[in-house]
Amino acid sequence: MIEFDQKIFLILNSLHSPFFDTVMRILSMRTVWIPLYLAIIWMITRKYGRSSWIPLLIIPVLVLIDDRGSSILKNLTERPRPCKEPALAGMVHTVMGYCPGMYGFVSGHAANSFGVAAYSASLLGRKWFTWSIFIWAALVSYSRIYLGVHYPGDVLGGAMLGLLAGTGLAWGAQRLIKSIKK
Repeated sequence: MIEFDQKIFLILNSLHSPFFDTVMRILSMRTVWIPLYLAIIWMITRKYGRSSWIPLLIIPVLVLIDDRGSSILKNLTERPRPCKEPALAGMVHTVMGYCPGMYGFVSGHAANSFGVAAYSASLLGRKWFTWSIFIWAALVSYSRIYLGVHYPGDVLGGAMLGLLAGTGLAWGAQRLIKSIKK
């Protein structure tokens, strides 16, 4: 399984160009996501009105679960990032020498982006938004493979963590809102 993950990684990571080096680096920067997060907060506030404080208070819990969860799993599995893997030396395309931390399973970026996607899509329930936010999450996750810092398995693991956390917390938020309105 690890060899298959490495082979898929090398194929996906080899598809690079100077233009996409810049695009993927920017897409991977968390500060670039702030306008999207503000738009999501605005949409939740519009949809839930006075009750919007409930889903808004849960957002930091989601971020904490995704960030801490990915950190814990990285330290438990100790799987080196592709850019730190000696067996792949000279084969990994990185951008501007970027290669953070030693371990990569699971991707925190994938966990965060898919967590936000699952949470907001579940709460907002708009088809156009759901498609858009999940395409964004997939692009952010792919950017991590492109940049040489995660294997596809790292990204899939992060996506699963984010999907579980986001969907579960959205379900909890909706239940709380209904119980308070009764």
